[in-house]
Amino acid sequence: MAKHFDITITDASISVSRNHDRIAREAALDGLYVVRTNLPAETLSDDQTVASYKSLSRVERAFRSLKTMDLEIRPIFHWASSRVRSHVFLCMLAFYVEHHMRAKLAPLLYDDTDRDAAASARKSVVAKAVRSPAARRKETTGLTEDGLPVHSFQSLLADLATFCRINATTSANEKYVITLHSTPTQIQQRAFDLLGLKPERTQ
Repeated sequence: MAKHFDITITDASISVSRNHDRIAREAALDGLYVVRTNLPAETLSDDQTVASYKSLSRVERAFRSLKTMDLEIRPIFHWASSRVRSHVFLCMLAFYVEHHMRAKLAPLLYDDTDRDAAASARKSVVAKAVRSPAARRKETTGLTEDGLPVHSFQSLLADLATFCRINATTSANEKYVITLHSTPTQIQQRAFDLLGLKPERTQ
């Protein structure tokens, strides 16, 4: 606020007056922000520059996922710097895995799988983001294109956690171990297919 006022202090008085020129200059930019880049226009257009700046929200979402919602990187109960670095490195690796899992499991999640359609529906890069018709259909029906219930990433992981692998033996020969798998549900099988996994072949 200080830039909007002219303050004069003497031994006997103090006077404060508004700087109307500065106030008018700032008022002209109310509700606006400026994004500058040192890249040439051939490399990054105006729209691409703003889109790149707005994509920072994905970075912020990633930090939220790391710190709180999914991986809970904090608090860190380590004192040695090498252990702190190792802890953070493992959390980053875990987020890398999560990022690629989300991308492959998107048809089962509320995530938007048709970003091109969503982008083309926006009037400009600074307009409010909209979801594609496919994403809105998942939101309103609660069903995927396959007719399966739509999940959040966390609820899908909880569903997958019920899939079991059991090592069993028989009374005839206790040293002979039989590996059994529970029968996957439709959702679990679809998730395994999207991830390219065959649990019976995964050790």
